[in-house]
Amino acid sequence: MMAQPSDAPVFPPFSVISPQFIAPYPLELIVDKYPCRNIVITDINHKIIFKVKPHNKRLHRQRVLLDPNDKPIAMLRDKKLTMHSRWNVYRGESKADSDMIFSTKNKHMIQFKTNVSVMLANKASSNDDCDLRIKGSWSKGNCTIYMGDSSTTIAQMHKPETSKYGKDKFTVTIQPNIDYACVVALLEIVDAMENPDEKKDSSGAVEAVVNVIGTVLTS
Repeated sequence: MMAQPSDAPVFPPFSVISPQFIAPYPLELIVDKYPCRNIVITDINHKIIFKVKPHNKRLHRQRVLLDPNDKPIAMLRDKKLTMHSRWNVYRGESKADSDMIFSTKNKHMIQFKTNVSVMLANKASSNDDCDLRIKGSWSKGNCTIYMGDSSTTIAQMHKPETSKYGKDKFTVTIQPNIDYACVVALLEIVDAMENPDEKKDSSGAVEAVVNVIGTVLTS
């Protein structure tokens, strides 16, 4: 999993999801997006590190971050009816508030470029401070994750040459001592924001409408 040496400063260990996802050296991961929104993350030696699969429900969009053996690591859940497109991330398959790891929200209610604030669970009630920030675009392969409101980069997505990778593959460079599972979860949230499941799955939308109508008629 080791990437090429970097001259970037070394951060103190920054664990969000788990200390097991911290490496003392820079990492380069490859993000490969398949049909049906399934995503596989490998290292430079093509070893699977994570998988992400959709876990859609009628009232919430959800994605699950899995280990190579399909064991759930974190649940990424869209919080409906919020002004800032908030997502909550929980441990395993939990949805309990006590298991929430962090939340994300758009910095502005109306924005034309990705600018997402990340608040750790113990700071989720704060309206001003953020622990991490994401800027850029998944589709353009240029997402950058910063430490808080600073200009300090902790992870950077790159769109490699198409001759080496397909159009739906990207590389992500992650600084030493940064929780790389958290980085992957944040990038998948950006993907979900840019590519809402409802807009791509008309059958699911029709089913949801039918269910709502049925509820109204029988109530």
